[in-house]
Amino acid sequence: MSPALRRITTTSGTRSDIKSPRYFSAFLLMLVGVLASTGRAFTAPALVRAAAGSSSSSSSSSSSSSSSRRMIASILDLLGGPDKSQLISPEKALPGRSTKMPNIDNLRHYILGNKLVDVPEGHKEAVFANGCFWGSEKGIWRLPKGIYSTAVGYCAGFTPNPTYEEACSGMTGHTEGVRVVYDPSQVSFVDILRWFWEAHDPTSGMGQGNDRGTQYRSGFYYFDNEQKQLIEASKKAYEKRLAEATGLKREISTEIKGASEYEQYGGLWYFAENYHQQYLAKPGSRPYCSAQPQGVALPDYEEWCPFPEGSELREKHRPTLPDSFWKKYAPR
Repeated sequence: MSPALRRITTTSGTRSDIKSPRYFSAFLLMLVGVLASTGRAFTAPALVRAAAGSSSSSSSSSSSSSSSRRMIASILDLLGGPDKSQLISPEKALPGRSTKMPNIDNLRHYILGNKLVDVPEGHKEAVFANGCFWGSEKGIWRLPKGIYSTAVGYCAGFTPNPTYEEACSGMTGHTEGVRVVYDPSQVSFVDILRWFWEAHDPTSGMGQGNDRGTQYRSGFYYFDNEQKQLIEASKKAYEKRLAEATGLKREISTEIKGASEYEQYGGLWYFAENYHQQYLAKPGSRPYCSAQPQGVALPDYEEWCPFPEGSELREKHRPTLPDSFWKKYAPR
């Protein structure tokens, strides 16, 4: 959910509140301001193009442009454009651009201090999506060891180098994601997987909590066959455990795809704007997380590990975080 919209959302967090007279009037003011600042016809594509347009080099113009883009994102979030319950097709996605997101290459993690773009020797990447990326990122950087960096961005879409407003429109195919650079000798991929499953509701389709749309869909994207096997095996185990815990059939809708599938669209991952990075750690941030943890733990690794007993791979991916950690810090 965009910051501008959150400021006019009630404490219940439901977007339907915008329909009340009080909040609808605030929405109309936003709309008038955006139309006045852009001078464009009111269509979703026009608003997206206005949001992504070039800004002045002056600080005052840049600040005004940034505010307009945030307002546009809120309006697109409310009024849609495409049907955001269905993933847009690649041929209908916005064209994007060749220019990378500015102010990222030398940016250091606000908490951990390491460069966001770096992957040191011996480290690996994990990319997943499980709701609003602010809270998703925070949960991972707080793991006690092995995390080199985390970053938020847009993944598994079709538009090269998308902006926040474009991703929110549903017209790029991206979902809000988290990129983790981790040391597998210190923290297992299985530990990251466990946090991913337990920190949200993976059965909620195109959305998470009150945040609805393809940009909030659940997904985990693998970089090698070992990650693929672990993701798929853990999904099957967690789906079964959810059904056992609730007495209901709970079909997990999490998207599982390889990073290589997105090379034709420029790549799996694009960093989000600087102001989104480690947002919840910064002064003045507004605590927000749309995730819906189910209070159900992933079954023990030995129950679902896809690798044979006694094999090197089984030992290689064994969890490193102790039960005492999960008892105290598991998502709730």
